[in-house]
Amino acid sequence: MHLSNKILIGLILGVVAGLIAGPESLAFIKQWVAPIGTLFINLIKMIIVPLVFASLVVGASSLGDVKKLGRIGGKTIVFYLATTAVAVTIGIVMSQLMNPGIGLKLPANAVYKGKEAPSIMDVFVNIVPTNPIKAMESGDMLQIIVFALFVGIGITLVGQRAKPVESFFDGLAEVTYKIVNVIMSVAPYGVFALILPVVAANGPKVLIPLAKVIAAVYIGCLLHMALTYSGCVSILGRMSPLKFFKGILPAQLIAFSTCSSAATLPVTMKNTQENLGVSKEVSSFVLPLGATINMDGTAIYQGVCALFVAQVYGVDLSLSQMIIIVLTGTLASIGTAGVPGAGLIMLTLTLQSVNLPIEGIALIAGIDRVLDMARTTVNITGDAVASVYIQQSEDQALNKNSSISV
Repeated sequence: MHLSNKILIGLILGVVAGLIAGPESLAFIKQWVAPIGTLFINLIKMIIVPLVFASLVVGASSLGDVKKLGRIGGKTIVFYLATTAVAVTIGIVMSQLMNPGIGLKLPANAVYKGKEAPSIMDVFVNIVPTNPIKAMESGDMLQIIVFALFVGIGITLVGQRAKPVESFFDGLAEVTYKIVNVIMSVAPYGVFALILPVVAANGPKVLIPLAKVIAAVYIGCLLHMALTYSGCVSILGRMSPLKFFKGILPAQLIAFSTCSSAATLPVTMKNTQENLGVSKEVSSFVLPLGATINMDGTAIYQGVCALFVAQVYGVDLSLSQMIIIVLTGTLASIGTAGVPGAGLIMLTLTLQSVNLPIEGIALIAGIDRVLDMARTTVNITGDAVASVYIQQSEDQALNKNSSISV
């Protein structure tokens, strides 16, 4: 049986078992089942830093041209920002159509104190690590990416004398890929153990009052994947959407269960390389960057939740305010990169940008885990779409140069 089918079975069994067990069995589940899911997450986290660092060094050095690296980086960031803007818009439209906040009231004394998000300039300043080893120890992905790129560029500039260094990182990258294969062999059990406590804790009684918010986010996420991503894969990536979604399915299931783009990154890289034909040099640059700054799913969540809060408080947003939400949600995806709880922090920024009370997040916080499952799945899918597009773009550039040379 294919791995994606095994993971899907684990996911379904976890949902069914959670519904049957209910909140009454939550203590038992947290004590005996949840630790298995935590162990699975720890196994994945164990390999993230060495995999990302080694892959990025090899990817940057194998490009052989600093200008090419800049070109790929520019196209990647523009693609991520464009799809994020579309995602926020979809979220706003879904909330306008479904009106999830009409008739709901904020619970008494419900106040959410949001963390202060860093400014975009602070993010740009802090992406350069003063201590690369400390960045790896703390798992600061943006700083790790920057340092790895500098090492890769340095190898390229030194040339032949740095070949042993490049070979070392190439071997390390291959070792990490094999470790990922071993970890994925136990993925069905890990997914089961991760999803069971979530379903048991968030049964129908908890979800029904906010069912329209959940539905708006999930439908928005499905539409974004079906329309935006399918269109991008087909037109820009020259690939069948069916082939794409079949190839990325294992990573989507892991993302849905773990709610972490970073934790899913090793699986996303494995799927895009083996199933979608993306080269290591492209995937090792595009995917770690996307796992850090690309938040299309979170952007949909921003659009839905901003209008939801406005409806709860009886505030009619103007067209200009909705445009501000789109712009803020797009830029905030970079401004909150790598910050724990980035989804709620982004929502705080979005609400403040149009003068909506951040206390409204108290309603969202209760179902945030359920919403996070959908938005993380979209996030990693967008990363994979970008890698397919960049690969096709680079292949076309290579073929064009070959034709000119001939």
